[in-house]
Amino acid sequence: MKELQYVLLDVFTDKPFGGNQLAVFLHCDDLSGDKMQTIAKELNLSETVFLFPPNPQNSDFTLRIFTPRMELPFAGHPTIGTAYLLGIMGLVPVKNGVTTITLQEKIGAIPVELYSVDGQIQKVNMAQPIPKIVEEGHNKKRVAELLSLSEEDIDQHLPIQSLSAGIPYLYIPVKSLDAMKRIRFRTDIWNESFAGSENNKHIFTFCLETELKSTNVHSRMFAPAMGIVEDPATGSASGPLGYYLANHRIGEPIDETYYYVSEQGIEIGRPSLIEIMISKKGHETRDIKIGGTAVIIGEGVLRV
Repeated sequence: MKELQYVLLDVFTDKPFGGNQLAVFLHCDDLSGDKMQTIAKELNLSETVFLFPPNPQNSDFTLRIFTPRMELPFAGHPTIGTAYLLGIMGLVPVKNGVTTITLQEKIGAIPVELYSVDGQIQKVNMAQPIPKIVEEGHNKKRVAELLSLSEEDIDQHLPIQSLSAGIPYLYIPVKSLDAMKRIRFRTDIWNESFAGSENNKHIFTFCLETELKSTNVHSRMFAPAMGIVEDPATGSASGPLGYYLANHRIGEPIDETYYYVSEQGIEIGRPSLIEIMISKKGHETRDIKIGGTAVIIGEGVLRV
């Protein structure tokens, strides 16, 4: 029987038992994809990372990322959490200021920045691809029914759109924080009208009212197709969220960069903070980054 060492982190939080949980398996050279999927299902976290040795040609480390039901081409909180762990464990050399590493994922090479002060990692940023709008013109009545809301609860001034930077999400602007609290996700409606569409089966809702003074967007994400009832923090959806907000001129840019902080996971007792940076030149989006921090809360051994 083989023993596999893993580390458990909470990501997009600086406090234990907040943020999004992540397990990182450190030595996975001889694991098959089927075995990784079985392990991810056993742990039943939003995502589980399997770490492979550095490839000097194109990356510092290679990651494979699994939800309980599927492998992902890339994801935000696994990238941020794994980079944080590599720095904390000394598996990548970290200097004061900014250290840049590259993590290889299914979607390709992901540049990651580790910000350190006196040997302590304060924050991790990751670059994300520029999103594409992959579908528009959604049925507002059906979208509202999916969330157990009325059509009046959907923001009339912003469009319902499906965007993708590797994983498509359906972005639904909700009018108020009160309506966000009242969302009850209907899997029957999802199965009937959304589950069969690659562009619309992962549901991301947001509003511009927030609970915290330090944030400017309140978010929730539902992904039954991934085996996730509700996600505490969704990094892969947060870059496109910032792109959406910047394209609709939400907020004031500083030197052509829009800065947002998304609060997520509050309704399920795992508050998360995701920083989003969208750099533009005129109407063109030049650069997208998301960032946050993490805490290590445990480690263990899985016998397989």
